[in-house]
Amino acid sequence: MSDKIKSKIITICFVIILFGVFIATAIKKDDVISVSERRKLAQFPTITLKNVTSGKTAEDLDSYASDQIILRDSFRSIKSFWSNYIFMQKDNNGLFLKDGSIYKMEYPLNEQNVKKTAEKIKNIQDKYLNENMKVYYSIIPDKNYYLDSSYLNIDVKDVQKIIDSTLTGVKYIDISNALDLEDYYKTDLHWKQENIQDVVKKIEEEMNLKDTSNIEYQKQEIGEFYGAYYGQLGRKVLPDKITILKNDTTEKASVYNLEAQNYESVYNMDKWNTSSDKYDIYLSGATPIITVENPSGPDGKELLLFRDSFGSSIAPLLLENYQKITLIDLRYVSSTILGNYVDFENQDVLFLYSLVVLNQNILK
Repeated sequence: MSDKIKSKIITICFVIILFGVFIATAIKKDDVISVSERRKLAQFPTITLKNVTSGKTAEDLDSYASDQIILRDSFRSIKSFWSNYIFMQKDNNGLFLKDGSIYKMEYPLNEQNVKKTAEKIKNIQDKYLNENMKVYYSIIPDKNYYLDSSYLNIDVKDVQKIIDSTLTGVKYIDISNALDLEDYYKTDLHWKQENIQDVVKKIEEEMNLKDTSNIEYQKQEIGEFYGAYYGQLGRKVLPDKITILKNDTTEKASVYNLEAQNYESVYNMDKWNTSSDKYDIYLSGATPIITVENPSGPDGKELLLFRDSFGSSIAPLLLENYQKITLIDLRYVSSTILGNYVDFENQDVLFLYSLVVLNQNILK
């Protein structure tokens, strides 16, 4: 067979595959969400003259085609394999695999973002908090922090220095020595609730709270957990397990969701069955303001916990020291209107944020 004929056959096969993928994508029903990536997928855009002339339609169609292409997850897996094993790249879209665990490169330190976040905390302190309140802050290290020095990571101490230069009258709680790699999920950025008793103990010591390390919890394994990094990497790795810690306090506590205006349980099993993010089982996941009340807690003792998603799993373990914990997520509610929803009196106050959130300046 001549080279010319071979070239024609290859070209014809390529065109057939190309049109086959196009036709199959066109006739298949559009997917609404990507389960593996845990996000909504782009839908066919509304075409208007304004959108066409501004170029928005072209951008939206490009996103739609990318999100809705048939066998999308398979193509993503091939791309990831090709990047790691053919081109020998250490990461794929900022993610890399080491010893069966997925990591995301959170680097370099964005000093301006950390400074802006610290200024937002300072504004809350000045506007809402009074001298009778004991105020603390703590930084949750990214799990990359616990890798060896050959991997780039942000030093928690550098972040602390920036925050300390802005805040006054706020005590820092260093929890970095209370954690290690085994305390984080392999497919996700979050910590495992069943592994953070040392963090709770450190917080209790620094905030002069009762030591609850002798309190027993019942461990209940809920099921397999494919974290956020799993879908983003596009590689097959073993899933994690979600485990919750239960006792009489967590079982009797009531959770009020201010946005939904309803009561929920500390561990929301409905979220396990319906949410694309199984981590939402902890206090129903991301929400602007929720309160957790412990009927057997110390009378009148309350904690204001300014937090990101990590706070959902640690708050139940802090309940023994409080009658009420109010969790405030400034990613979803502006600090300028907090006074409309939260009574600031003589509570303990803890700003507990992951290094990732501090480095991105996403608080309102």
